[in-house]
Parts: sequence; structure tokens; C-alpha cells
Amino acid sequence: MEITRVFDILSHYVEHYPNEDALCGKENGMWVKYSIYQYIEKVNYISYGLMQLGIKKGDRVASISDNRPEWNFLDMALLQLGAIHVSIYPTISESDYKYILNHAEVKMVFVSGWELLRKIENIIAEIPNLLDNVYTFKNLRGYKHLNEIVELGYTNPSPQYLADIKERISPDDPITLIYTSGTTGNPKGVMLSHRNILMNCIAVLPIIPTVLNSKALSYLPLCHIYERMMNYTWQIMGVSLYYAESLAKIADNLQEIKPDIFTTVPRLLEKFYDKIIATGRKQKGIKRRIFFWADKIARAYEIENRSLWYNIKLSIAQKLVLNKWAAAIGGNFNVIVSGGAALQPLISRVFWAMNAPILEGYGLTETSPVIGVNNFFKKGLKFGTVGPALPGIEVKIAEDGEILTRGYCVMKGYYKSPDLTAEAIDADGWFHTGDIGLFEPEGQLRITGRKKEMFKTAFGKYVVPTLIENKFSENSLIDNILVIGENKQFAAALIVPEFGDLRSWCARKGISYTTNEEMIEHPDVQKKFKKLVDHYNHFFGDTEKVKRFKLVNYEWSVQTGELTPTLKLKRNFIINKYKDVIEQLFD
Repeated sequence: MEITRVFDILSHYVEHYPNEDALCGKENGMWVKYSIYQYIEKVNYISYGLMQLGIKKGDRVASISDNRPEWNFLDMALLQLGAIHVSIYPTISESDYKYILNHAEVKMVFVSGWELLRKIENIIAEIPNLLDNVYTFKNLRGYKHLNEIVELGYTNPSPQYLADIKERISPDDPITLIYTSGTTGNPKGVMLSHRNILMNCIAVLPIIPTVLNSKALSYLPLCHIYERMMNYTWQIMGVSLYYAESLAKIADNLQEIKPDIFTTVPRLLEKFYDKIIATGRKQKGIKRRIFFWADKIARAYEIENRSLWYNIKLSIAQKLVLNKWAAAIGGNFNVIVSGGAALQPLISRVFWAMNAPILEGYGLTETSPVIGVNNFFKKGLKFGTVGPALPGIEVKIAEDGEILTRGYCVMKGYYKSPDLTAEAIDADGWFHTGDIGLFEPEGQLRITGRKKEMFKTAFGKYVVPTLIENKFSENSLIDNILVIGENKQFAAALIVPEFGDLRSWCARKGISYTTNEEMIEHPDVQKKFKKLVDHYNHFFGDTEKVKRFKLVNYEWSVQTGELTPTLKLKRNFIINKYKDVIEQLFD
């Protein structure tokens, strides 16, 4: 393998894909594109500048930024100096920033703009080394700028010294600290090496179909290991990387760029599908019937063993309806990679029927991250699973159902926490994921829940809430749902309606929509959701059925605290926030 350190990707790129646009970001409404030569030039100048500022191997340098080419410039510049990139989520609390910057003993921090700078302004004085070492990616008055380091490097080039430093960097040297938001206590700093991440990249290369001049749209935070690893993988493959302007503009960017590849989390795919269905509900007569006939065909999609009659109906559905759905989200996908949370099989079927194939994967920050992923090879794909384990990674199921893994993917450990490392990685090298699962007869891994999220009712019966939540979320009127019932006589739920769909439903029923607060208490709305709950309860045993529920009057989000940056539920936060409501559910 010619790429043994992450920064080797740059020389590989220039050798194999010299004519591609490597990185593309939008500034003032225009796409700014960087060739691989400009990319390398920026990286080297930043490395020279950082050397002048005293950054050396092992030093920790932090970034707090949205996705943008400057993140890559800084990342590669740090790695080829042997420094450790502490890439921090832009959405965490001030107290978490303070803890991470102190715990990692960060020497410099780079912030993208005013919004994120304000989050740390109050704590800078409490972080040793940072008083005069805060830099920005955007030119902000009163603060140093990344371009100053570029200029410093331009006037003080040291190519031979840099080459000597790179030569001494080992594949097993750590390159990053990624702080995971633990459900209890302070965040834990996951240490990952060049080898950890690169072996993951190399293992997924045969799985991802690409052609020359492929484009990928990136919107998930680069500080998250899933997007970061895929970002490196796209560069190894010579894929041009476009950074979405924001979460709100993804649909526009997909239409504009028409990417071949898209990395996402299930939540966004569910939103896309809900919008498609909402559009269908506005149609009338024969158009509406054809629309929902095509939806029914798509929901029944199977990878193999489709009958001739089904294939004929699918072809008609694609020509009349499904191709238009695909066009609405870009219409050019060779593959969509989904990770970070469980994907509803329904969503997979619909997207495959749209000729937008989804490959669902599974992993954790501590596993660099991919443990298993669906693929296009024989027995490599099964809806509802995360595919087989990657080559070189061992996976086994413990007696209590926990998924254990061992191999090159497993982290070096938690920074400054040997006790926590020993808890997570046993004496035989098995990392305990905390997830529970099973193997399908064909070898694919199926995730069935998370050990810490399982709860036991007052009758001693275990309930896996994620299974119930995923099923309920198939309905477009349900935006989010949290199932609870620890030590209670039954399971209950907090349900967040999809308020756009709820508004449309009210209009169809002749109900005048006022406010979210009033509508969730409306008798007809309550009756509708009771009907939905009763319908989905049929899929579960008696102890798993949602016996009582409460509708929530606003959409959960990262900003309001209920969702992680990868749009997963923050269970403990929600349970604490709604503790009075939850008590009433069980009263």
C-alpha cells in the first residue's frame, strides 16, 4: 500500500488524478475550486508557517469549523508535521469546549467565523497557551487569520526540513483526538492513528463504485470520524469534494452539483422521503393514484429474486414517477453511503427503486469508524443489516448479545484515560461496542439495539426502544419519537409530529391550523396519532407496545439540544428535559 500516512494521499492524488478539482467550497454565492496543486501548495505553506510558530510532533492543535477547504488545508498541514488535530464539534456547550481545550492541552485553535468564535471568547483566558493563539478561517477584525500563517510559510520555506519530519512519522503515530459526547461524565478523547483510519479507507475502496470526474457532496461535520474517513477515501479515489453551504441548502446543492456520491445519515434520507410523500398528497385524481401506486411498488423492492411481473411494474413506475423523485435530489447517484444510525429498510427499498442505491454501514468513533458495510458483492447486501465485516476486521457476538470487534480499526485508546481504555478493550484486544446484534445466515450483521438504551419493565421484560422507534418513524407524520419505560409497567413515548405534514393533514380534514401548541391538543389530531400508535403496536409484543404517548410542540434539533450533530437522539438529555411530562405519562 503506497499510502501509509494520511498526508501520503496528496502525492497519490497528484500522481493519479492531476486534472481533478480536489476541493470546492462556496464563497459569496460562487463555487471556489482548488486543484490538487493549489491544495498541496496551501498545505505546505501552512506547515512551514506552523514550524516557524513552534508547532512540532505531538503538539495538539484544535479546529472548530463548519466544512470548508481550509479545514483540509489545516488538517494535512498538521499531520505532515506529526501534530495532532483536535477537531471539535461546532455545536457543543461552552463547558465542553473548556474541558476539551484544557484536557487536550491545545496550543492553538482555529475557528471558522464569528458565530463559533463567540462560543469560546469567554473561556480563552482560562486555557493556557491560547491567549494569543486563536486564528480564524474568515478574516475577522481583531483576530489572526490562517492566511497570516500561509504568508509566514511563503516567506520562510523549509522543504527539506519538512521532508525530514515526514520521513520520521510512523503509520502508528496518532493523528487526531476526537472527543465523544459520553452519556455521563466528561467527553472522552479517542486517539486514532494513520493506520487506524487509512486501513479503513483502503478496505472500503472496492465497495464504492466511481468513474473519472466523480463528484461527492459533503455536509456531515468533518470533525466526525465517519465523514472524515470518507473524506480521505474520496481523495484517494480522486473524487472532487464539494462542501454543502449548510444543512438548509443541501437540496439546492444536490440539484446544483448533481453528485455521483453522497455520504449521509438516515435522518436526512427520511426527510427527503417525507417531502416526496407530502408532494404526492397534494395531487388529485389519476395523478395521485399513479403516484401512490409507484410508491407501493418502490416499498416492495427486493435486490434479488424479483418476478418478471414486478420488474415490468417497476419499470413503469420508474418512468412515470420514481425517476422524477430521483431527479429532485440530484438524480445522478452511483451510491449513497448511510451511517451514524439505523436506516429504515423502507427507505433503502424506495431509494434502490429510484436507482439511487444506498449502502448502510456501521461503526463507532473508537473503530475508525467502519466495522461493517453493505456492498455490491454476492451476499454483501441485505436490507435491515449493515452488511458483512470489512476485510481484516473480526466481529463476534458475546453471550449477552453485545457486538465485539478486533483488528486494525480499534483505537489506540482514550487520551489520558488508561482505566476507561481497559474497560472498553479487553485483554484479548476485543473492543466492546455497547451495541447488541446478531449475524444473518448469509453473514451480514444486524444491529438490534444498544445495551445502555435497553430498559427493563417492572415485569422484568427487556425492551429495545430503537427497534420500536425505527418502525414508528416509517410514518411521515412522525418526525421523532423517544420510547421510555425503565422499571415501569408499560412502555410510553414522546412523539414529535412532522409539523409540515400535520399542517397538510389538517387542511385535508378541514381543520383550521393555529399553533403547534394548540394543534397537538386538538381532539382530531390526538385521535389520529392514537390510531397511528395502535397500528404500529401490532408489530410488537405486549410488553413492547406503546401504551401512552405525549405529543411534543416543537421540532427537536441540534440547536435545541435533543439531537447530536449526526442527528441521533440524545436520550439522557431528552429524558431529563421532559422528566415532568414523563412522570405524568406513568402517573
